[in-house]
Amino acid sequence: MAKLAISTFLSLDGVMQAPGGPNEDTSGGFPYGGWTVPYADEDMGRIVTGWFERASGFVLGRRTYEIFAGHWPKVTDEGNPIAGGLNNLPKYVASTTLDQVGWNNSTLLRGDVSAAVRRLKEETEGELQIHGSGALARSLMGEDLIDEFRLMVYPVVLGQGVRLFADGAMPTAMKLVDSRTTGAGVAVHTYRLAGRPTFGSFELEE
Repeated sequence: MAKLAISTFLSLDGVMQAPGGPNEDTSGGFPYGGWTVPYADEDMGRIVTGWFERASGFVLGRRTYEIFAGHWPKVTDEGNPIAGGLNNLPKYVASTTLDQVGWNNSTLLRGDVSAAVRRLKEETEGELQIHGSGALARSLMGEDLIDEFRLMVYPVVLGQGVRLFADGAMPTAMKLVDSRTTGAGVAVHTYRLAGRPTFGSFELEE
């Protein structure tokens, strides 16, 4: 059975929208695209490359699929582990609007996406990865289908934009299994599911 892991860039206030460029995702009038770029360094490159080297396939939302499909096929260096993985490994695309997907080794997930992802996990081995794909990730989190969260938290507050953990998210406890900091000051935390939260009180007894 495959593990499903998400890797995503987050601002300090939890925004994940348009990390890579000003034209990546302007929905909602978002004006701050490309906010991760000033913090790119070799440390982050090594971390992200290591994650891609573990992948046996990718589960992507429609918007992320279109962004990736417009960029990575143009990177033809097979020695690039990110390009090599994305261009060659299976890609499963959740979309209610696309009729077909033309990028090499891509398949549309039709119907109940959560059920389709559950079957994928049961029928494949290794590690399936989500990158970006906020709407897809939020729907799968509600079904406890994401096993590992790799959160790259950048030292910037944006004040607006799409968030990974939106209002109404499933209350979830997580266990921190790894934490690193890049030279540019990005905190990289890896969490695994740990069930539902528990609660207590610091109120003084009367």
